[in-house]
Amino acid sequence: MSQTDRIIRIRKFLDERRSVSRRMLLETLEVSPATLKRDIAFLRNVMNIPIAWDPELGGYRLDPRLTSGAQYELPGLWFSDKEIHALLTMQHLLANLDPGGLLAPHVQPLVARLNKLLGATDHPADEIRRRVLIVGIGKRSLKLAHFENIGSALLRRKRLAIRYYARGRDAETTREISPQRLVHYRENWYLDAWCHLRGALRNFAVDSIRQVELLDTVAKDIPNQTLDTVLGPGYGIFAGNELQWARLRFSAERARWVATEHWHPQQRGAFEADGSYVLEVPYADHRELMMDVLKHGTHCEVLGPEGLRRVVAAEVAGMMEKYKKDDRERLIR
Repeated sequence: MSQTDRIIRIRKFLDERRSVSRRMLLETLEVSPATLKRDIAFLRNVMNIPIAWDPELGGYRLDPRLTSGAQYELPGLWFSDKEIHALLTMQHLLANLDPGGLLAPHVQPLVARLNKLLGATDHPADEIRRRVLIVGIGKRSLKLAHFENIGSALLRRKRLAIRYYARGRDAETTREISPQRLVHYRENWYLDAWCHLRGALRNFAVDSIRQVELLDTVAKDIPNQTLDTVLGPGYGIFAGNELQWARLRFSAERARWVATEHWHPQQRGAFEADGSYVLEVPYADHRELMMDVLKHGTHCEVLGPEGLRRVVAAEVAGMMEKYKKDDRERLIR
């Protein structure tokens, strides 16, 4: 009988009976006292099952006083692909938080718990992490110096005075904001907030916040439904109220990948007779969508809307002109 089978049976006995004797467990599981001791320790220390020895009853029993009341369940010996990705992603995310930030001091118990779960099989946690990698692309390697103040304002529902650097305009602005929620997207942190300067919801890259002052003024609260409507429905992280639907045709070769990719929760897609694939996604701002379109080069054709076709065509034309200019300069040199 495998350890997983034994663990499940022990847990079942404890649920069904007031107490379970050591002798009964040894005979039913057909194991040595040392093996039973290890199984009980695994249930207690790794799975947080509140097992107590009751000398009056002469057996093991569940003691709710030993737990905080949280639910506890037993995993199998193997995790599914979604489960192991979730565990590794959580560790990856927690490990990359600002070391001095709001959450870092509080997540160490969770990291330890994840280490136990990943090491609960026959393979040590370090071996699992060495064999299964979570690779983050596009992470901006800047220290989130103001992460703690932002988190404090979020939880205390206070406003922030910030100095913000907009990379697109290469300019700084000073503004007062009411933070609503933190978003971790494509390996970077963003802050959804009400901007009192603009009188509207805005999305701020946390690593672009140059200075933060925690104010004593109560933050303006925006309903979650409004946040999702304004900041959530379109493609990518950029906000906008007016949604449009992009229609993108991918070549038969590239369709083998794109047809299985997740671009947006509401995306629609269908294969055409020649094997090409037409993908439809909603967007409110073309910038991030255009970057993902351009990375496919000639394998992606923008079918509509016309505005998106124009900005993508203009971007391609600008790139071609730059390459020609660079070639001319190299010939002159």
